[in-house]
Amino acid sequence: MRLQVIGDPVLHSKSPVIQGAMIRALGLDIPYAAKTVARGDLPQYLQWAETFGITGFNATMPHKEDLLPLLDQLDPGADAAGAANTVCRRDNRWIGFNTDGAGSIEAMKEVQMDPQGRAVLVLGAGGAARAVVPALLQAGADNVTVCNRNLARAEALCERAGKGSTAAPFTPEELTRQAKRAELVVNCTNLGMGGTGQQFPDFSFLEALPQDTPIFDLIYHPAETELLSRGKALGHPISNGLGMLVWQAVLALEHFLQQSLDRPAMAAAARRALAG
Repeated sequence: MRLQVIGDPVLHSKSPVIQGAMIRALGLDIPYAAKTVARGDLPQYLQWAETFGITGFNATMPHKEDLLPLLDQLDPGADAAGAANTVCRRDNRWIGFNTDGAGSIEAMKEVQMDPQGRAVLVLGAGGAARAVVPALLQAGADNVTVCNRNLARAEALCERAGKGSTAAPFTPEELTRQAKRAELVVNCTNLGMGGTGQQFPDFSFLEALPQDTPIFDLIYHPAETELLSRGKALGHPISNGLGMLVWQAVLALEHFLQQSLDRPAMAAAARRALAG
């Protein structure tokens, strides 16, 4: 087996550290490396990967959506998300999976933010939200409201995700209105991400959240975004996206190996490697 993670940029990716730690914990010797693949070069990469015996790869920006028409088969998760972050070579065919959504649910459960039965407020309607919203509904969220600056994009996401999801504009007034009834907040935007210099223009909606409403931010760098910091100051439980990063990798390795793993043990190995 030979495994990779592709993207542009990708050399900063933590996937080789995480996957390498889990592979070693299993006592296996499987190479896993990062490879820069520019946007538009996916067809050439797939040909190269087939020739040189790549048996699976993870995909990050900007390839998760662009991969779909190039693959031979999609699993339900990738089809629902409209994106693939894990691709396996099986029987001379490329099969796409998406572990971001299921990984986010595992991460939420790990920190007692299980979405089952909750009204969830999702911020953003980009690639991350397209994976997370269907997963929230599948996990039993009571309803999911997606707030996005481009309302049409949120509406398209909700139409794809199906019953139980609704779109709303990303304005201070609407965020405040939605926050009043939210039982879980999930940030799928890049607002607050290290290096972007972008922040929420207005955090006042956090003051409308019911007491002890959890806030889950998919961003893991910095470890505590301004959103999480403000939420914590108001007494809300918070969690960043490191757990999602770990859990989506655990699920991806199961696809690569085509076997169920001791998921908590794999997650622990990955966290030790990241801490080291």
